[in-house]
Amino acid sequence: MLSIAEKLERLSGLYAEREALEAQKQALIDQVLPAELRSRLNDIEAEFAQKAQAAASNIEALEASVKSETLAHGESVRAAGIQAVWNKGRQAWDSKGLAGYAEAHPDVLQFRKEGEPSVTIRRAAGKDND
Repeated sequence: MLSIAEKLERLSGLYAEREALEAQKQALIDQVLPAELRSRLNDIEAEFAQKAQAAASNIEALEASVKSETLAHGESVRAAGIQAVWNKGRQAWDSKGLAGYAEAHPDVLQFRKEGEPSVTIRRAAGKDND
């Protein structure tokens, strides 16, 4: 049976395999495209990258405005196919302070709920992940 570290190493290898397949695929695509077509595709990519950036900037600015106005409005707003959802502020408690208080008043522990632990897999930044 493999250890967790061995499985992570295998997973890292599978990530590298997937990236190598993508690189091989792109290399084959580049081989079959004539140079003038590749050049034109690069021009199109550059043209649309600028347009996409402009659209993203417009969206970002309008989203900020909608969020600000919805906060001031105090309730959700709907339009055709989209909505700005207003959410009540979340409550937070000082966990360290409450833990100290619970030592002297253990009866408050009956109101504590603890979620299940979870795991996320993160790839370490570095030369292997470029």
